[in-house]
Amino acid sequence: MEWLPELKLGWSNGWLLLGAFYIIFGILMLLTPKDIVAKLFSVSGWSRQQVIFSVIGKPFSLACLGIIIFSPLKIGQNVFISGSVVFLIGFTGMMIALSNFRSTPSDQPVTQGLYRISRNPQWISLAAMFLGSCIAIGSWLAILLLLIAVVFYHFRILGEERACLNRFGEPYQSYLKRVPRYFMFF
Repeated sequence: MEWLPELKLGWSNGWLLLGAFYIIFGILMLLTPKDIVAKLFSVSGWSRQQVIFSVIGKPFSLACLGIIIFSPLKIGQNVFISGSVVFLIGFTGMMIALSNFRSTPSDQPVTQGLYRISRNPQWISLAAMFLGSCIAIGSWLAILLLLIAVVFYHFRILGEERACLNRFGEPYQSYLKRVPRYFMFF
């Protein structure tokens, strides 16, 4: 691991990991009904503070993404293997969570599958994919930027939960009491 790897364009850079996910994600979104996609990306019901914190977090996640894109993967090193394992765990979780989300009608809260053990499996899985990519390129700076972004995105998650509570009422309130926000945490 190093603070910042040499940044350069290359075919074996960290973009390979996240690029594969974003291609699959894009295809899934094209095949998903528009009302489900709208529910996935809705920011209605967020407070002004939640929107501001979400906006503040974006540059940190974009800087992390930039480092990942322009840093070579540490192929053949332990960090690459460790990072790839973390990435694959996150990727698998994201695919399962997206499937759970896509199969729930837009007028109902998502409470099946991974959503039975976490209210936010997509965000946790995305963070795991980014963390795995940061480890696979061996960059402490990318990990630090990711951690800062995750703190700010916590407020985005609070906004999503508030919006779901406003939209779905008592069934979602009951869900909030039963299921932790971040798997076993909180």
